[in-house]
Amino acid sequence: MQAKKLIGATLLVVDEDRPELEEGEFYTHDLIGMKVFMKENGKLVGTVMNVFNSGANDLLQIVLDSSFDMLDKSGKSRSAEIDASDQLVLVPFVEAIVPDVDMKRRQMHITPPKGLLELNLRFDDRSKKERRQLEWKEKKKFQKRLIAAKKKLIEMEQKHIFHGFQYGEKDQWSLLSDQIVGVNSKLLQEALQSLERPAKRWKVAELVGAIEAKLINSIQISEEYFLNGGKNKLFRDMQEKGLELMSKGKMAIVFLLNDKEHQGSISDSNKVENEAIDTSVLHMFQKVKDHVSVPLILVSSAQQIQSFRNLFTSNNYFAFDSEKVWFLEEEKLPVISSLPKGQNKYKILMKSPWEILQSPVGSGGLISLFSNHSIADNLIDMGVEYIEVCCTSEKMAGGNSLLLGLINSREAKIGIQISPKITDSEENFDLIFSMDFVKKLTKQSNKLQFDAIPKAHSFVEKVDKEWVTLTSSTPNSYELSCSIYSSLNACSLDKVCIVEVRE
Repeated sequence: MQAKKLIGATLLVVDEDRPELEEGEFYTHDLIGMKVFMKENGKLVGTVMNVFNSGANDLLQIVLDSSFDMLDKSGKSRSAEIDASDQLVLVPFVEAIVPDVDMKRRQMHITPPKGLLELNLRFDDRSKKERRQLEWKEKKKFQKRLIAAKKKLIEMEQKHIFHGFQYGEKDQWSLLSDQIVGVNSKLLQEALQSLERPAKRWKVAELVGAIEAKLINSIQISEEYFLNGGKNKLFRDMQEKGLELMSKGKMAIVFLLNDKEHQGSISDSNKVENEAIDTSVLHMFQKVKDHVSVPLILVSSAQQIQSFRNLFTSNNYFAFDSEKVWFLEEEKLPVISSLPKGQNKYKILMKSPWEILQSPVGSGGLISLFSNHSIADNLIDMGVEYIEVCCTSEKMAGGNSLLLGLINSREAKIGIQISPKITDSEENFDLIFSMDFVKKLTKQSNKLQFDAIPKAHSFVEKVDKEWVTLTSSTPNSYELSCSIYSSLNACSLDKVCIVEVRE
């Protein structure tokens, strides 16, 4: 019975523990990332992106190289009609089609039957006129968005952002247009408005105080129990209930990987860019139970998204279902000026005449991302009832079955795991929300509380028709930051439960 539970699962082991294979046999993971060439002429076809088990034989999913020349039925090139680098093809992994696999050189040769590669390609059969019309429609659509974004910024008295259109070249004007359209005006307005109203700032110390005042339901467990388990029946029952919910796909996990909150975690660029699997990354995903059943959302900086995509692709998505994995760019807001005495309006600062100075919002920006990308609706359609939001650290790696079992048993809206030893709740946090509460937050994001964090920044201003760079060694601006803990301001405390880990 125990063995049956492992059917279809992926077992992660270190290299030295892998059994030796017979000649002509390969591990799936070793094939991913290999270059694929045509045997007859040596032309590069692409790179193996994934391997699927289709029953009779495995299928190689190959992402085509941009240089690969595709032909139509008459033998004419169709490269001008498609972007080959965006195309995926499936090739049966059988000796007749893949006769040569060179593990040392990390490459293989294929002899596909005529028409096999073209079988599942998407060709653009539209005429040049139709393609031009589509481009014109897209351009017109963007112009409407640009006009609407400009109007919003004018209402917020930020017309100085448009000065860059009077200088520079076409490419720089295009960059400025993209920057203007990219400003989340709604979130910016909510952030500025929240600075003007008092609200409770929730951190670990405040949560401990609420527990002591018996305002919040809580359970206390030892750190030893949390790490190694124990005999407490109540806790075991909660953990088993949490594991059951996860196995049924009832909880999604969000990993916040942005630099602002987790410096020194797996978001370090020198780790992510490394082609080898970093042991800390591997350990983090090993801890998540029922990988295939769990939807996963990774939030990182724009510079890191592709690196994480590559990391997941080259490692077979760490046994997660690739259809249930999202990669989202962290929410950002413009950096604003310090207020001179007598003024009540903040000013958006410019990194250059054509670039807005921006900074990550922090963990609370997740709610805006969920709203903009319709993530909550998609998860609800999948049957997800809870979502876990956590940073990536040695102590918190997602899949907190005890916390999930607790929030389910108490019919709570928010579940939080805390430890009095954690001084910075923004660097180490683990929260679970019910999906109905997340849905409510996406519609009432104005209840989130923002802080203006003083920072020293270099920025440009137009002074007497000249662009001047202003620098300072002391704080001269504010970054707008929002903690996921501010969601507590939108929830009754009797609907909050806490797991308190003590020594």
